[in-house]
Amino acid sequence: MTKIPKYWNKAKKFLSKKDNTMSNLIKSYQSPSEIILTSRRDVFFSLCKSIIGQQISVAAANSVFMRFKKKCNNKINPKTVSKLSFAQLKSCGLSRQKVLGIKSLTKQILEKSFNPSLITKMSDEEAIIYLSSLRQIGRWSAEMILLFTYNRSNIWPTQDIGLLRAISKNYKKKYLPPDKFVNLLKKRFSPYCSVATWYLWRSIDPEPIQY
Repeated sequence: MTKIPKYWNKAKKFLSKKDNTMSNLIKSYQSPSEIILTSRRDVFFSLCKSIIGQQISVAAANSVFMRFKKKCNNKINPKTVSKLSFAQLKSCGLSRQKVLGIKSLTKQILEKSFNPSLITKMSDEEAIIYLSSLRQIGRWSAEMILLFTYNRSNIWPTQDIGLLRAISKNYKKKYLPPDKFVNLLKKRFSPYCSVATWYLWRSIDPEPIQY
């Protein structure tokens, strides 16, 4: 894990001035730096975890991921995963589509038809489109990768149920909150939407979110 992103403290001051609700949230969750938005900086690991966790509970995802990790002898990298058969991957508790997604990802990285190092030079939207070209990776998953793996500062994942619930709760809006209001908050919180997202998540979940 890396340390707190360099922009974090500056972002807290910026957001506190911009929005009273956000200011109160930031004061409520003065967390030690080690549990703020951290990253493994390992995009293959994160993409595998993303594919495994889709459409199942957190507990189920963790269980499947631990079996997957064991199959990889605790070395989750393209070379190790490429040696696993379809049946071995499926035995971890993965659906057929998820196995195909992980196999496709592994092949593309090994063949260099997908190059994660290019992402650092892309804008957020370019990176989302690039990541979304992968099998089993949609916009939400791509945004989570940019937020947690690359620590991009201005990710506002409007497809995320937790974020929408938190907006409804903290801004006294119905669920789902109106798109117009969600977009207004994006403008208000830019260029630090990632930090605002993290504090909104904390308001509905006492455990800091990691990916």
